[in-house]
Amino acid sequence: MNPRACRAVALPAPTEREKTQWYFQRYTPHLPAGGEIVLFDRSWYNRAGVERVMGFATPEQVEQFFHDVPEFERMLVRSGVILLKYWFSITDEEQQLRFLMRIHDPMKQWKLSPMDLQSRVRWEDYTRAKEDMFTRTNIPEAPWFIVEGNDKKRARLNCIDHFLKQVPYTTVPHNEITLPHRKFDPHYERKTLPHELYVPQKY
Repeated sequence: MNPRACRAVALPAPTEREKTQWYFQRYTPHLPAGGEIVLFDRSWYNRAGVERVMGFATPEQVEQFFHDVPEFERMLVRSGVILLKYWFSITDEEQQLRFLMRIHDPMKQWKLSPMDLQSRVRWEDYTRAKEDMFTRTNIPEAPWFIVEGNDKKRARLNCIDHFLKQVPYTTVPHNEITLPHRKFDPHYERKTLPHELYVPQKY
């Protein structure tokens, strides 16, 4: 997809300054304008998940989030934003397998963080938090969609197919493109550049 119209946003942990702001404030600058798509890799639902389970947010802050988030999302939808919320769901056994693969595969170890290890320990806490989140934030204006994710390829294809069916779009008219002829100078001869400028051709 054209990166001018579609971008991914994966925000790190909030800074000390951001912790003093309105909770949704650090997300709003990344929201799309007309004709754009923004994919949030994690989102404001961090508060309902990792922040809640790991104790990064107080019970009062979590409760305030659940009070605010439905209206925040209704505001987005009323303003014309198409808001789609996907949860990729895997089984306990699949998570165990993926973490073991990350531990034993040097090419995947970069994916494993101390937070991941804690999420493994707290599997049931995360599951309870997820269930509560669905109950309290699955609103008609912005429902949740659960993607069965044990098979990564099928999960992605199913999500793409579903996503495309949620967005009303029509064929964009395109003018026929003709490759223009380049200018040709019969007196110009392409120069041979010094050998040391080139990357060695090992392959």
